[in-house]
Amino acid sequence: MVKLLLADDQALVRGALGALLGLEPDLEVVAEVGRGDEVVAAASWRGRAWLGFEPLLAEGAAADFVVLDADPRADLGTLTRPACVVLRGAVVASRA
Repeated sequence: MVKLLLADDQALVRGALGALLGLEPDLEVVAEVGRGDEVVAAASWRGRAWLGFEPLLAEGAAADFVVLDADPRADLGTLTRPACVVLRGAVVASRA
């Protein structure tokens, strides 16, 4: 099963596309968002809920993540310049 995050600023487009994708047996639309900041949030910390990780990935748990210098909701280019990458709780890359 492929899980999809559906993003478009038009609710009508999201609804229609979601309905069409829902007809495919191997696809599941697990979240629909309309703004850029919602996309970034859904693909990061908020995504753990709709991916089914919320009870497993608690604050303080060892995890894989990227540290950014700025808020990607304000500047998506920030995503191309990670300050640090953490894998299984250990720093594996850093711009320091």
